[in-house]
Amino acid sequence: MTAGMGTGAPATRATENGGMDYMTLVCPHNECQPEVAPPTVRIVHSGPACDVEEERQSERVYTIREGETLELVCLVTGHPRPQVRWTKTAGGSWERQGDSRAHNDTLKIESIGRHQGGRYYCKADNGIGTPAIRSIRVDVYFLDEPLITVHQSAGDAKDRFYAERTVFLRCVAASNPPVAYTWRRGRQALSQGADAGVDIYEPFFTPGETKILKLKNLRPQDYANYTCVASVRNACDIADKMAHFSLSNRTAPPSVELLPDDPLVVDPGRTVTLVCVTSGGEPPPALRWVRPGGEALPEGSVTEAGTLTIPAVAVDDGGAYSCLADNNVGGGARKSTDILVRGLRKARFWITPDPYHDDDRIRIGREVKISCQVEATPPEELQFGWMKNGRPLRSSERMVITHTDAEMSPGVTNLDIIDLKFTDFGTYTCAASLRDGGSPEISIDVNISSTTVPPELTVPRGRSRIVAREGDTVELRCLVSGKPKPVILWSRAEDAPEAADEVPAGAPPATEDAAQTEGYDGILRLADVTREMGGTYRCRTSQYNGFNVKPRQALVQLAVQFPPAVEPAFSEVRQALGRAFALTCRLLRAHPARPLRYEWKLGSRLLTVGRFDEQSDDTRYQVRALNREGYGEYTCDISNDAGAGRCTFLVTGKAYPPEFYYDTRGALWQNRPRSYGFKLQWTQMEPAGVDRILAYRLGIRQVGQGRWWEQEIPVEAGIRKGELLTYNLTQLVKPESYLVRLTPITRYGEGDATERIIAYSAPVNPHLREFQCAFEDETLCLFSQDKSDDFDWTRHSAASRDTKYTPNTGPGADRRGSKQGHYVYIETSRPRMEGDQARLLSPTFNAGSKSGATYCLAFYYHMYGKHIGALNAFLRQKGAAASEASEASVWSLSGNQGDRWRRAAVDVHPSADFQVLLEVVLEGVRGAGIEGDIAVDDVTIQEGRCQDPPSNNLISHAPPRRPALWLLRVALSLTLIGRQR
Repeated sequence: MTAGMGTGAPATRATENGGMDYMTLVCPHNECQPEVAPPTVRIVHSGPACDVEEERQSERVYTIREGETLELVCLVTGHPRPQVRWTKTAGGSWERQGDSRAHNDTLKIESIGRHQGGRYYCKADNGIGTPAIRSIRVDVYFLDEPLITVHQSAGDAKDRFYAERTVFLRCVAASNPPVAYTWRRGRQALSQGADAGVDIYEPFFTPGETKILKLKNLRPQDYANYTCVASVRNACDIADKMAHFSLSNRTAPPSVELLPDDPLVVDPGRTVTLVCVTSGGEPPPALRWVRPGGEALPEGSVTEAGTLTIPAVAVDDGGAYSCLADNNVGGGARKSTDILVRGLRKARFWITPDPYHDDDRIRIGREVKISCQVEATPPEELQFGWMKNGRPLRSSERMVITHTDAEMSPGVTNLDIIDLKFTDFGTYTCAASLRDGGSPEISIDVNISSTTVPPELTVPRGRSRIVAREGDTVELRCLVSGKPKPVILWSRAEDAPEAADEVPAGAPPATEDAAQTEGYDGILRLADVTREMGGTYRCRTSQYNGFNVKPRQALVQLAVQFPPAVEPAFSEVRQALGRAFALTCRLLRAHPARPLRYEWKLGSRLLTVGRFDEQSDDTRYQVRALNREGYGEYTCDISNDAGAGRCTFLVTGKAYPPEFYYDTRGALWQNRPRSYGFKLQWTQMEPAGVDRILAYRLGIRQVGQGRWWEQEIPVEAGIRKGELLTYNLTQLVKPESYLVRLTPITRYGEGDATERIIAYSAPVNPHLREFQCAFEDETLCLFSQDKSDDFDWTRHSAASRDTKYTPNTGPGADRRGSKQGHYVYIETSRPRMEGDQARLLSPTFNAGSKSGATYCLAFYYHMYGKHIGALNAFLRQKGAAASEASEASVWSLSGNQGDRWRRAAVDVHPSADFQVLLEVVLEGVRGAGIEGDIAVDDVTIQEGRCQDPPSNNLISHAPPRRPALWLLRVALSLTLIGRQR
């Protein structure tokens, strides 16, 4: 055990890692307190930001320009280490399925877009207490190019903008924040009221978005060049954008003409050219071609100067095409035309028995109608011809050929055979073609004979209910008779509507339901069936290519059997020797649901078998006292006639993983000039869940290296849940980082390991005597910028200072009078706002264990400028518990102190009886204006009282004494109250 943390035999070991050694420390029950803590969280930004401000004291608003990189960091504390998750409110979404950014401490979105603005939440949860949630609103700023459009009032609208007419110039630009518009005529700025002929206003229906310039009763001077300037007032350094328009007595809305104007009928494979020409408009309009609904132009199309060329036009390229013309005057112009690609498609027929008698059969002496339908483009070029047994057929008194109205039922021809005779039996052919060619002829043969009968539909005996297992291939079969044999349509009975009533004679059949499957042999083949495919299926005859009678239908039931679904599919159970436990396998669903059998095994050894009764839905296996042979894989198979479902339980004695404690105060300290040390702390997850932990195996390797060094850390007594264990790592080489792996060991063997990175950062000085920092080193003496502040301290020298800096504030040299010397200061110029804070954190120092020791904090300050606020020093002491914290002012000075360096010195009195960790915080708060720069130089902390302190020192406050481990912070707070440059 290390000194000061308990008693026991120390364990040390020399290693091969450059003399690195470790010292073991495991806390006895009476000296280490349990360390579990609920999570805390705060959000800081670490990327470019235009501004970060507080609204209503609860919401942080982070402003960023579109296209920049958003980077937010979620700083969490708590033990066990909280899991972090980022989410976003409605109104935009960045999180995609499987996006790893949602689970990182840092949320980074490169090239952020306007739709990605909104409120972002960071949630930290470690299962202790309530999850911690913080949010920040991200406001994305942007400004699009403005657009000027020109309009006349409805009563004044003409082809041209004649004198004595009123004209409106409307300027529109999308932006965030709301855009401000200004108008110029030539170089003259226009304002409301300055010219009686001009009105400038925002319409009520688009407040803050559109600025309209109204020119009343056009005058000669109104014909000029106009400029609209859109501005977001340099927010996020977004420059103003401008749009221009030249108004003249020739200004006019566009008009276009198409060549050809009428629909264009072409054969497939031909090249089609559509020409759009402007017939009016000033300025000259821009032309473009579009298709309805935003459909893309055909592949390979070429557009140039209003001409659209489609090489090798296809049938699918037919349809409407529109030419759009726009010159920002009026509402634009559109002209459309159609391309008709010649072709014949989808030939069908149906036979209608005598429509005047209630009879589905064809009988001698009755009437029979044969109908033929073909889809054609263009429909007016469609022509039909009828033949009987290969010979042309003409319309007569008994053979009446008619064509339906193209507008009512396009592409349908009928052959009515009146008073059917035996000699009328034969093969009738309907031939369709286009009058001007361009597509092959389509013909349909229909046989009419004494054997022509309407269809009948049945299900084979024993096939009305099919039982299958998941994964099988099944056939659902319907037997169909009749001549001609119709197409069979299959559908789910739950999805398809009942068959329609008989269609009136002479009318074409209704369109078939889209969710149907066609078949010609009456068989529906289903491969790899699943449980969801079970149900009732309907087969029915199609009215197309068959009889125009009420469809025949039949039903087939499909039952899909599947093995039992069970839970858990896999579960790990950790148990200590000699304990009792139970394993439960639950039934979720199965078909058939009964009978069900279960079988428990350990490895290949059968444990027990049985059957489920009608009420039970789970089976349990009880182990009364676990022995070594009881470790292993337990399986439970629940089976029915379709197969089995399996629950698997892995019973082990492996210890749960340790959980590293990340919030250790003063974990890192300075060991030697070239090495450092780290206090590794952790708790054990569920230490009582398995056998007592005998030791930990510690592995450590330098990041980037492959070799591990290992040693065992013995544990002499049982570990309580939440008990904090400590192990000191020494002789770590600066500035290298290390990967540490910790593995618990029980009688069962090694448990689950946990890894973490030990990174070198600002060290902890174990024995503070004197600290000095003149900021001459770029590392700032290991001072670091606090990520929770609003802006940063700046290291500078007068020799390198920009000549454009704010005059009348800030030092002209460092505190020794050297222009080459460095110091740190806060820059209060734009974009800094009143109340902005900058914090600089020193390394953490071990002030020793002397009770009542006194230390002198001294520094030089430069407070010159008319906007200087106040410079404060705080003493912050924090105990071992997060709630044990107090803060008191120990030094303060306000106002302009002149253009010179002054010294401050204050005695610091740590109040704890044990080790004290000392940390300095320099905090600056922006005040009343830009002439408020404050600089600090030559910071020292040394043991003992201050010698000859300056007369302007304030009182030193010591917090009440507490028997705890105190963390001491001295904060220099720079309070500046002012305005933006």
